[in-house]
Amino acid sequence: MTSKIFARPHPRRALALMIASLMGLNTLAQAAEQAAATVPVQSTDNGYSLTLKQLGRRDTMNLQGVESSDSVNFDIRADEVVKGAQLLLKYSYSPALLADLSQINVLVNGEVAASLALPKEGAGTPQEQLVQIPPKLITEFNRLSLQFIGHYTMSCEDPLHSSLWAKISNSSELKVQVEPIVLKDDLAVLPLPFFDKRDARQVSLPFVFATAPDSAALEAAGALSSWIGGLASYRGATFPTTLGELPAKGNAIVLVQTAGAMDVHGVAIAKPTGPTLTLIANPNDANGKLLIVTGRDGEELKRAANAVVLGNPVLAGNSVVITKLDTLAPRRPYDAPNWLPSNRPVRLGELIEQQKLSVSGYNPGAISVDMRLPPDLFNWREEGVPLKVKYRYTPQQVSTNSSLLIGLNDQFMKSVALPSVANLGGGQTLLDQLKKDDSLPREVTTLLPISSASPKSKLQLRFMYDYIKEGECRDIIVDNMRGSIDPDSTLDVTGYQHYIAMPNLGVFNDSGFPFTRLADLSESAVVMPDNYGTDELTAYLTVLGRFGEATGYPATAVKVVQAKDVQSVADKDLLVLATAANQPLLKQWQQYLPATSDGEQHHFLLSDLPRYVRSWISPDPAANQHPANTGITFKGLSNSTWLAGFQSPLKSGRSVVLIASNQPQGLLEATSALIGGDDYKDSIQGSLAVVQGTTISSLVGDEQYYVGKLNYFKLMQWQLSQNLGWMLLITFLGLAVVTSLVYLSLRARAKRRLA
Repeated sequence: MTSKIFARPHPRRALALMIASLMGLNTLAQAAEQAAATVPVQSTDNGYSLTLKQLGRRDTMNLQGVESSDSVNFDIRADEVVKGAQLLLKYSYSPALLADLSQINVLVNGEVAASLALPKEGAGTPQEQLVQIPPKLITEFNRLSLQFIGHYTMSCEDPLHSSLWAKISNSSELKVQVEPIVLKDDLAVLPLPFFDKRDARQVSLPFVFATAPDSAALEAAGALSSWIGGLASYRGATFPTTLGELPAKGNAIVLVQTAGAMDVHGVAIAKPTGPTLTLIANPNDANGKLLIVTGRDGEELKRAANAVVLGNPVLAGNSVVITKLDTLAPRRPYDAPNWLPSNRPVRLGELIEQQKLSVSGYNPGAISVDMRLPPDLFNWREEGVPLKVKYRYTPQQVSTNSSLLIGLNDQFMKSVALPSVANLGGGQTLLDQLKKDDSLPREVTTLLPISSASPKSKLQLRFMYDYIKEGECRDIIVDNMRGSIDPDSTLDVTGYQHYIAMPNLGVFNDSGFPFTRLADLSESAVVMPDNYGTDELTAYLTVLGRFGEATGYPATAVKVVQAKDVQSVADKDLLVLATAANQPLLKQWQQYLPATSDGEQHHFLLSDLPRYVRSWISPDPAANQHPANTGITFKGLSNSTWLAGFQSPLKSGRSVVLIASNQPQGLLEATSALIGGDDYKDSIQGSLAVVQGTTISSLVGDEQYYVGKLNYFKLMQWQLSQNLGWMLLITFLGLAVVTSLVYLSLRARAKRRLA
């Protein structure tokens, strides 16, 4: 479940389950893990395995009719060559099929790799078959298609008969064996090999610090990890960290802050003359690469890192020294490249490739447009977001139910009729409309209610055409139906203001809000624990990678401090990492925290909100806050990891998100929960979220505050709606004023008449 825009998350778990999870009862955690288990990415020394679900197929492929097909894309990394491939196909098919005339074809890039018979004895039950794919069919970018051809009778048949079906499970696995290719040591190949868009697997990129990093080195590393996180996008990215030790295999980014020459685990670093970038082979692995980022001090190290994340398309050569990097222009709120702009209407052509806006067939799949809405859109008493759709379609000669369906996040929003030639009236007007081609241009405007939308949303547009039966032995499917959405169609959220109730870990989980309000994180700071180690560094870099995934922009302006310097960033939103007693702010801010831990003893404040059947609004604002009304303290050696949100004690209107654990490795559980995946049944929500393995328990507690800004009239309406007493008082005063004015007016008129 994702968070709702401006909807404060309300978990529905029983309080007993919450307490059991907090105390780390293994039975509940293990049961949840087993229920959520899915097939992971399997990797070997010479290959890997991906399910169709991991390749982007969200559900089962339903193939229906005498001929139908579906497909997924898979690509091969630039530093690998395929030497073998197999498809472990998991499928089922109709018992009514004629075995001699029915089959499933496996195609790669339009070429048939195998044709599977559909015998009667296997019909109606799950089947598995390993299909060998010739390596010669596989190129850099590939399309794997499953084609079903079915017949149920030797005589005249209905081409869309209900008995004509086959289902392909999205747990089917594509297994690929590869051999590495050594790339040249040239910065021009960046972001290869550290990130390859052809690779659908999660990114795991080691970071190596030559020496214990200071704040400036961490800021440089954060810019690099957020850059990779933005490139990784839906794949997710983790950044295991070491101090002075190169990985035994694969690629890594090495950060070296030194004024002289030094040696990093066998790699000689020359005395730097300025911010320097060097790409070399990993001495431990001839097929791996090291990107060495060097500076004489922290500022030079940051400049070198920024040159990578902002200027990598123009870099070239084995090693470069950055002589100048212009100061970056300040970012504007909500201008993250991944976010839907809120200061102008947005063309759908900006959100999706143009070729994906056209479909064919009687019942093609939906055109799905991914969009990331700003998480703090204030939708109270708003009718919806105007969506102006320009589209073309092939008009049928006769039809009654052909339509364009508009949906949002799998929820139906509107159906637009696609009139047939007969319904359009024909004549010269229709001929004029069709003179360019056989598709008819149309336009429709509708309002999309986003009150239940999440920051990560999908706009779905689906053409559906009537299949007109001509009669026995005359039915035939002519695949001449076409539909397309004009890329100039627009979506407009400019009428919405930015205002949201906090704390809200749901929008932090989905969009990194409020830190990502400015894409470069220039109004954000990270407070590291004292005496931090590699686990804390890994957690920090992974969270910054999540911010990059949300914004699509590197965190070039984030500040990193420790607790003793927190006053220097009092005017910023704070991300606080804490492990056991290593974070002094846990004691200094104890009165603001819904949870504390000293390593063995854990204390949690709980509200009774999980007991409520539904969310509700009371005339009393205090009643809507659901403050903690009970607490639990217990001793235990089990790892306890939680995330908490609250208003900054340093400045009103600023936010703090705390990621804490009584063990350093517990922070890695929290970052894994932020990345999410099929193993997690729930997502991080509320103001306190407790993570136990793959089990997440969320609740709402503590006091509520708001961030953002409303215009005066909207703010007055909102405040009055939240306070019944003030509304009644102002209404009474308004009536009194109107009544007085009417009385005085009538009295003056009476005096004039008597005079």
